[in-house]
Amino acid sequence: MDPDSAVMLELAAQVFRARNFELAAEIYECQLQGPGDAGARAELALKRADALACAGRLADAFDAYRAAARPEGLRPERLEKLLECLADSMRRKEGLPARGRASDPFACAACLGFLCEPVTLPCGHCLCRKCLERERRPVRCRECGDRGGAAVPEPRRCRVNVVLGHLLSKWFPAQTRAVQLRLEGNALFAEKQLDAALRKYDEATLLVPRDHVLFSNRSLINSSLKKWDEALSDAEMACELQPHWFKGHLRKAQALSSLRRTEEALTEYLLCIALEPESKLAKTEALKLLSDLFAPVPDRVQETIPDCSSLLSSRARIKGSTTSTSTPHSLPRPPRLYKDCKKSDSGSQKHERLQPRAPSILIKDQSDGTVRTSCCKKEDDGGRSRKCYPALIDRSLLAKRMHSPQEEDPLGAEATVCKRSKRESTPREAAASWCTVPRELIDAADLDCSLCMRLFYEPVTTPCGHTFCLKCLERCLDHNSQCPLCKEDLSEYLAQRLYCKTFLLEELIARYLPEELVERQKANEEEIAELSNLNKNVPIFVCTMAFPTVPCPLHIFEPCYRLMIRRCMETGTRQFGMCLSDSLKGFADYGCILEIRNVEFFADGRSVVDTIGRRRFKVVQHSQRDGYNTADIEYLEDEKVEGKDEADLRKLHDAVYDQALGWVNSLKAEQKERIVGHFGPMPEKDPEPQVSPNGPSWCWWLLAVLPLEGRAQLPFLALTSLKERLSGIRRVLLFISRNRSR
Repeated sequence: MDPDSAVMLELAAQVFRARNFELAAEIYECQLQGPGDAGARAELALKRADALACAGRLADAFDAYRAAARPEGLRPERLEKLLECLADSMRRKEGLPARGRASDPFACAACLGFLCEPVTLPCGHCLCRKCLERERRPVRCRECGDRGGAAVPEPRRCRVNVVLGHLLSKWFPAQTRAVQLRLEGNALFAEKQLDAALRKYDEATLLVPRDHVLFSNRSLINSSLKKWDEALSDAEMACELQPHWFKGHLRKAQALSSLRRTEEALTEYLLCIALEPESKLAKTEALKLLSDLFAPVPDRVQETIPDCSSLLSSRARIKGSTTSTSTPHSLPRPPRLYKDCKKSDSGSQKHERLQPRAPSILIKDQSDGTVRTSCCKKEDDGGRSRKCYPALIDRSLLAKRMHSPQEEDPLGAEATVCKRSKRESTPREAAASWCTVPRELIDAADLDCSLCMRLFYEPVTTPCGHTFCLKCLERCLDHNSQCPLCKEDLSEYLAQRLYCKTFLLEELIARYLPEELVERQKANEEEIAELSNLNKNVPIFVCTMAFPTVPCPLHIFEPCYRLMIRRCMETGTRQFGMCLSDSLKGFADYGCILEIRNVEFFADGRSVVDTIGRRRFKVVQHSQRDGYNTADIEYLEDEKVEGKDEADLRKLHDAVYDQALGWVNSLKAEQKERIVGHFGPMPEKDPEPQVSPNGPSWCWWLLAVLPLEGRAQLPFLALTSLKERLSGIRRVLLFISRNRSR
C-alpha cells in the first residue's frame, strides 16, 4: 500500500469515528478506484458498506455488501454494523420502545404475561417469581430501570407478595388455573414429554384465550415436535395479542426460519433486536441469515439479496396490530381446536387442525373509494396456504361501524354475521381479560393493613412478602427489627431503608376502592395538619438545655423519639421543642424550639440529628402523644426599651461583651478547640442588640458554654428583659473570675 493510500484510509477511519459517514463512504469509494489485491479491495468494499449503512443509505449499502461478499462471502461477525443499522432504522420507523412494557396492571414487567406468584422488588414493582429466577444478577427492574443489586434477595429466598397473591387467585381463578397448567406443561417439556406438555397447553389456552405467553410456549413445543406450521400460527397469535413483546417475535422468527422463509424470519429477528437490543440469540441468528443471504451463488447473486426497503416496510402491520388489540371487537380468535384423532396409514394418531373461517375485512378501493370485504389465500413457495389481506384498510370506517351498531349495514349479511359472532365472543373474552375484575369479588377488607386495620396507605412490602402501611411498618421497626407477622429478621432491610411503595397495590386501591381511598387520604391529611401545628401539641424532646441560634446535635435511639423526628420531617415543619426534665411535671415550663438541619441514619435505626435553636417558648399545657411528650406553648420575645433606657442598655451590652470575650480568650487552647468544635466560634457583637426578639446571639452562645448546670441556665431562657439577662451574665462571669483567682 502506497503512503498516500495509507493516509487516506487513516483519514477515513477518523471521519468514520467522527460520525461523518457520508464522507467516509466517499473516501473508501475513491480508494476502491485504485489498484490493489482482491483481499484489500474486499476489505475496502466492506468498510464502505458499513459507512453507507451508518449513513442511512441502506439500499446502496446492500449493493456494497453484495460486492464485498464476492467471491468468498461474508462471515456473520462482519455484518454486525449492518444489523445494528437495520435494527435502529426499524426502531425509529415504528417508534418502538427499547423494551416491551406491560399495559395491563396485572401483567409481569418481565414476561408481560399474567403476574404469577408476584414478588415485589425493592423499587416497588412486581415480577413473576419464575421471571425473577431467570433474571441475570444484579436484577434490573424493567419498569423503572432500577438495579436492585444486593437489595434483591437470591431467587431461592424470594417470597411471594402475600396480599397480591391472594387477590390474584381470588379475582382470576381461570388465569390462576391456566398458570398451573402452564407450569405443569413446562415440567413435562423439561422431561421431553412433548405430547403431554402440548395437551396441558391446549387445555390452558381454552381457559384463557388471551394469554400470549401460552401461545409463545406452545409454539416452542410445536417447534420441538417439528410442527412448523402450528408453531408459526401460535407465534403469530402471541404477536397479535402482545405486538411489542420480544419473545413472541422471537418464536415467530424461529418458526419462519425453520420453514425456510428467510426474508420474513430476518425481518422478525430485526424486530426482536429493536425491542431487546441485548438479545444475543436474536443477533446471532439474524447475522447467520444475513450471511446466508449474501452468500455468492453463481449467476444468481442478485436473486438472493433481499430488498432492504421490504425488510423494514413489512413491519407496518405492527402498528395496525397494536391498534387492533385495543378493542374487544378485533381480538384474535380462540386457540386452535382439534378434530378427533385419526389413524394414519402407519397406524399413528394425528391431530387434524380445524381451520377457522378467515374474518372479513373492510377494504377501501383506491380508484373509486368503494368499500368491500376481502379474505383471500395465496400459496407460498412451498405450496402451503396462508392468509393474505389487502394492505389498504379503511380504519375510520371500521371504528365508525364499531361504535354505531344501530346504523344500516352497507356490507350485507356476511359482515352482519361476522359482527354477531364477534359480539357473542366478547363476554368470554372479557371474562378472560386481566383488567376486568367482577365487582362482587372486590372486598375492601382484602386491602386492609394488619397493623392499623385500615385501608393501606402508602403500602410497602417487606422482603418476606408481607405488606403494611409505610408509617405502620416504620413504627414497628422502631421497636424491633423483625417482621410484625412472621418475625423474620429485617435488619438488612432496615439498614438499606428502601421503603418504596408497592405500585400495583396503590393502583388497585385507586381503581377499585376510590371512595375508601379518598376517605383514607382525608384522615391522613387531618393527622398531618394536626402534627404540623407549632402551637398546640408541639412535640417535646426531654433531654438538655437548648438556646436560640446555638447548634444542638442529638443522638436519637429511643423508639418514641425516632417516631417524633420522622413526623417532624414528614410534616415539613422540621421543628420540635427541647426542654429539661422535671420530676413533677415531666418536663420544664420553658424551652427552645429546635429546627432540624440534617439527619444521618444508621443501619440499626439510630440517627444523629443536627439541629439549631430558633425560638423560646413557655409551656401552657403538658400532654403526651404516641409515647412522647407534647405541649401547648406560647412563644417568648424580649421587651424593647427606648430613650435613656436604650442608651444604658447599649453601654451594658458592650461592657458585658468585652467581659465575655476576655473570659473566652483566657481559656486554654484545648478547651477553646472543644468549644468551637461543638458550638462554633463566638458570634460577633450585634450593633443593634434589640433587633432580634431573642436578643444578641452571643449571649446564648456564652450561656451554652459557661460551666453552669441546666437548672442555673433555665432562668435565663425565661427572661424577657435583655437588661436582666446581661446583668445575670455579668454576675456569673465575675463569680467565675473570682473562683479562678483563688
